[in-house]
Amino acid sequence: MSALQLTRPLAIIDLETTGTNVATDRIIEIAIIKVMPDRSVLRKVKRIHPGMPIPPASTAIHGITDEDVKDAPLFKQLANELRQFLEHCDIAGYNSNRFDIPMLVEEFLRADLTFDISDRRFVDVQKIFHLMEKRTLSAAYKFYCDKDLENAHSAEADAVATFEILEAQLVRYETQLKPDMDALAAFTKEDDYVDFARRMVMQNGVEMFNFGKYKGRPVRDVLKVEPQYYDWMMKADFPLNTKQKLTEIYTSMMLKKL
Repeated sequence: MSALQLTRPLAIIDLETTGTNVATDRIIEIAIIKVMPDRSVLRKVKRIHPGMPIPPASTAIHGITDEDVKDAPLFKQLANELRQFLEHCDIAGYNSNRFDIPMLVEEFLRADLTFDISDRRFVDVQKIFHLMEKRTLSAAYKFYCDKDLENAHSAEADAVATFEILEAQLVRYETQLKPDMDALAAFTKEDDYVDFARRMVMQNGVEMFNFGKYKGRPVRDVLKVEPQYYDWMMKADFPLNTKQKLTEIYTSMMLKKL
């Protein structure tokens, strides 16, 4: 039986939100199940006031209403506490590489805090599941753990189930998956991207636009011939993380001119 080998804490995160748009939606509940190398577990579950109404369509999914969060703190009030809890942790989740982590980073940026991801390893349990079996979270829980997922779309229940699924995957795919974070992070790694929204991707070490009229064109080349494109993107409704990365590229270009 393969048990996950941890050299540092692994934080399994799950978010409930007002919607799925990283740029405009907000977190209303976060659960972090922090598994330590000695297998002890710390938990942090917080309701968060999103600063905006929760759409009925979202409430229909997770059951959280405006009334439920009316007295909850804003993310900015919790940001330092959450960042400290996640310090030195690798991060896992279900569809976390494409949603939970980008959304969390965006909220930290809105709170004027940098969430350093440079030395972290990310494991997306959904990616393992889809590569191996192609199912949803509830089906994954039934398939791997032979359990029905009660309280689905409760952030804590989903995060707990995600960790159970990850451990069950290591057993089922013992000959294919190594039970260490480096191997799992490599296995679930997405295509090389510059920003979490994947508006820019890396190809052969070059930043390329991944959308719109300049899709497939080097970012630096576009900004050289059409610098106003930078201004347009900075004013448009792109995620803050995208604007941050674009600014880093643009600033680098300007410094080389000096």
